[in-house]
Amino acid sequence: MDGDGRRSRVRSFALGSLVGISAGVAAARRVRRPRPPKRMQAGLAAFEDAPCFHERVERQARDARNKAR
Repeated sequence: MDGDGRRSRVRSFALGSLVGISAGVAAARRVRRPRPPKRMQAGLAAFEDAPCFHERVERQARDARNKAR
């Protein structure tokens, strides 16, 4: 009986080790390499690329067209 218990514990340890190693390998594959930081634009160029600026320009153009009618 003692031999069966020991064999069961060894088998459980080996299976747990394999599961742990495979989880570690899977996690290591998912790690992303850091990207270099984006260059920041200076001055008005940073604002002109913003979506809110494009919306404002479109709205002003639409309003100007409506007033011209």
